[in-house]
Amino acid sequence: MWGGRTGALLRVCGLWPAGALGRRPLSCDAASLAGSGSSQCWNCGGPGGPTRGDGFFCPQCRALQPPDPTRDYFSLMDCNRAFRVDTAKLQTRYQQLQRLVHPDFFSQRSQTEKDFSEKHSTLVNDAYKTLLAPLSRGLYLVS
Repeated sequence: MWGGRTGALLRVCGLWPAGALGRRPLSCDAASLAGSGSSQCWNCGGPGGPTRGDGFFCPQCRALQPPDPTRDYFSLMDCNRAFRVDTAKLQTRYQQLQRLVHPDFFSQRSQTEKDFSEKHSTLVNDAYKTLLAPLSRGLYLVS
């Protein structure tokens, strides 16, 4: 399930939970939880939705969670909220996040996870483009 580069990256970054061997069957309506801001996983119902842990995966079943609409670009890209940004660090974080949430890595997953992956990937792309360019970064800071 989480083999290859993705599994290795999750283990190296400390995002791989102990005891998460397989996925549980869908136990709730994913569409109703996707935008509700619930702290429960849409897949297994356990704690650890978008407001807990790394914010991307359920710590119990490792299902991709919906993006957190309240998270700003600076926290997503792990940067200080300032005009000066380390662009090398920004690029590294961008690549790290895309390895986690890019839709190509979810081709064999459920449609819900594919949709969440597209939303996460779009959010990461937008954050990277906005914070990389000084003008757009400044406009984002004042908005």
